[in-house]
Amino acid sequence: QVQLVESGGGLVQAGGSLRLSCAASGGTFSIYGMGWFRQAPGKEREFVAGISWSGVNTYYSDSIKGRFTISRDNALNTVYLQMNNVKPEDTAVYYCARDRVLARAYIATTTQLYDDWGQGTQVTVSS
Repeated sequence: QVQLVESGGGLVQAGGSLRLSCAASGGTFSIYGMGWFRQAPGKEREFVAGISWSGVNTYYSDSIKGRFTISRDNALNTVYLQMNNVKPEDTAVYYCARDRVLARAYIATTTQLYDDWGQGTQVTVSS
């Protein structure tokens, strides 16, 4: 099991940028895929972006494609989500999570395929 701590959330105006970080500790990080999810009030948690264990492959939800970028630094045990041109509909609590399968051959996009979660960081986008 790995402990994940998100940071970097806050209040931002529409069109602005934020960079979220997720630091991992206490477990293996570099050989697992990682994902970012978000949950808005009254809605289910949804997939935002995922990255393979090597960092070579990424996958994005259609709602944020072209605006957000996921990356990772295995030397620092950290995964990032660069959020550009944010919109009010991006307002949510953002969570990072570790894939439950070591070196999965594809990027998992559902919550059930992740078994370690951070506590979340709030992102609020004002119009």
